[in-house]
Amino acid sequence: MQYQIDHTDLSLVLALVRGRSLARAAELLQVDVSTVFRAVRRLEAALGVALFEKSRRGYEPSETAQALAEQAERAEQALDAARVALEQGKQVVSGTVRLTCTDAVLSSLLLPALARFMPNYPALSLELVTSNDFANLSRRDADLALRLTNQPPEHLIGRRLAKVSYVVCARDDGQDRSDLARQSWIAPDESMPDHATVLWRLHDLPGVMPSYRCSSMYAVAQLTRAGLGVAALPDFILRNQQDLRALSAPLPGCDTELWLLTRPDCRALRSVQTLFEELSEALISSD
Repeated sequence: MQYQIDHTDLSLVLALVRGRSLARAAELLQVDVSTVFRAVRRLEAALGVALFEKSRRGYEPSETAQALAEQAERAEQALDAARVALEQGKQVVSGTVRLTCTDAVLSSLLLPALARFMPNYPALSLELVTSNDFANLSRRDADLALRLTNQPPEHLIGRRLAKVSYVVCARDDGQDRSDLARQSWIAPDESMPDHATVLWRLHDLPGVMPSYRCSSMYAVAQLTRAGLGVAALPDFILRNQQDLRALSAPLPGCDTELWLLTRPDCRALRSVQTLFEELSEALISSD
């Protein structure tokens, strides 16, 4: 008969994956080292696979051990949610939600919002992936996406949260930067050739050659904050960075929208729905 793994086995594997040593695993399980050693050997023999390999860095988990540890973490989260539910006398939102957004949206919009409401959901885990495209949701690598776009993909559903404008900004250092054509420019690189600010600069300042090119708007903002030049940045970055000042009005033709998107099959998940509603309330604004 095939061996039936139980909760004790999962706890053992999880402790050794986390601890990477017999001593640390024994401490986590509150047993002695020899007990952990014998238990791992027995489990490997019962399953017929090697779960760990001893190296200079400690006990390295195999793919099987890593998969068992992930299941153990889910079981651990479920138990925590059940305990909280009993203590509070209500249903608790639990599970793991994977969310994708750009670095700029993460630092300026998402993190402040999460800090306000995530403490209310101790059994809810969030995995954050920084990316510039929609492939994450299409490949089912993510459940939610915060994206700046005027044309969200038709296969996704979601909510428009705000309008975003772009403004030419510089470090607030007192320098005269009124002649934009004579400034040192920081801009997106060739990975974003159709970015609205790139098209605006090519049209309005055709003689300008950027001194710095970056693969993300977050990096563009960081170089601007360092005083290396001027850049066209989203207005939400300007609002959240006191050391930046605006050098222009909102740039014509560059307005975009902030969307919170998900796959249709995710809307039925209570964890996804809860995070969707909380983020919508935290980030939605009027034009």
